[in-house]
Amino acid sequence: MSENIIENNWNHSQSRWQFILSELRPKAKLWTVFNIISVPTVLLAVGIIVFRFIYGLSAVSNVTQSVPWGLWKGFNVVTGVAFAGGAYVLTFMVYILGLKKYKPLVRVTVLNGFLAYTFYAFALILDLGKPWNIINPIIGNSFGTSSILFLVAWHFMLYIVAQMIEFSPAVAEWLGSERARRNLKRLTIGAVVFGITLSTLHQSGLGALFLMAKEKIHPLWYSEFIPTLFFISSIFAGLSVVIFQGSILQRVFSYQLDEHAEERQNIMIRGLSKVCAISMFAYFFLKIIDMVHNHTLSLLATPMGAWYLLELFGFVFIPMLLFVYGVRIGTPGIIKLASLMTMVGIILNRMNISVIAYRWDVLPRYIPSWMEFVVTISILFVQVWIYRWVIHRMPVLRTMETMAQTSKA
Repeated sequence: MSENIIENNWNHSQSRWQFILSELRPKAKLWTVFNIISVPTVLLAVGIIVFRFIYGLSAVSNVTQSVPWGLWKGFNVVTGVAFAGGAYVLTFMVYILGLKKYKPLVRVTVLNGFLAYTFYAFALILDLGKPWNIINPIIGNSFGTSSILFLVAWHFMLYIVAQMIEFSPAVAEWLGSERARRNLKRLTIGAVVFGITLSTLHQSGLGALFLMAKEKIHPLWYSEFIPTLFFISSIFAGLSVVIFQGSILQRVFSYQLDEHAEERQNIMIRGLSKVCAISMFAYFFLKIIDMVHNHTLSLLATPMGAWYLLELFGFVFIPMLLFVYGVRIGTPGIIKLASLMTMVGIILNRMNISVIAYRWDVLPRYIPSWMEFVVTISILFVQVWIYRWVIHRMPVLRTMETMAQTSKA
């Protein structure tokens, strides 16, 4: 009898591996515009990365001792983490506040957050002069345990684990393991609470890093409220990604959605737009108070002041009004435009603080090399590849029952 059990387990294991291997095959068109652009770009980036690890960071990047944070940290890490904020906001709304109507968005948003954090951690390794030192926060090797960077590093690592646990039931469903799905489901609430706590800490923790650079950041962007501003902005940054991403998913993965999906999506994005508008008002109000408190209003008449006003009014105040207007008249197009403008505003803000307004008065100015741009874009391309692969195969947008009906059809 024991031999039969062993044989059954072996056969089951074999069939599962065959299933996984079959899932590695492409399920979409190979010759698409995106693939034609992304494949050679990523191959070029691989060569640049190899070159970087052989000859050092200075061989491919224009960062210097005076401007040590370039495009990879400023965009991939500081900006990317804000865009991944939708995961903790949505899980809080669904699992803590009990707003179940947003549950269809949870898995796809958590997947986006998990991939974002994983790839941005890789980008951080690229931008370290001695990349092997990235393990110092784990092993405690000559690393100050009281530093903000130590806390951010641990928040970062633990949050990746929390998001992996949150998404793991979808993987179990894909593999057809009901027992694993039930066991992993029991861990979801704990992972959600843990993840929300970690996310709020490291969103503000990233801002706290810049508190140590008061003399290096332009006075219009420096504030003792940077941690709070980073946290608030991560709310509407993450939800703007969810709104904009939803419109793309409806077109690319329409075969996975039913006829009422668009109607439900419009209802959900109107609710998320209200959260965006409220958080953007809090952010805008705090920024005005901060300028008055720090006596920096006179700097608005300078060239950097004009750049600051473009960021604050053009990509915070105006999108906020568009969100409100879109909710009132119920027009999804206006809401999606507002979300796109908000995303541009977040990129401007985070890049201003970490790169553009950082050592703004030092010459020569830091300008990213073409190789930095290629690697940055390639990281996004690979993230999209994996994101697309997972959604095509796993129950992210649809339930297992829907997947079974689709396969029969």
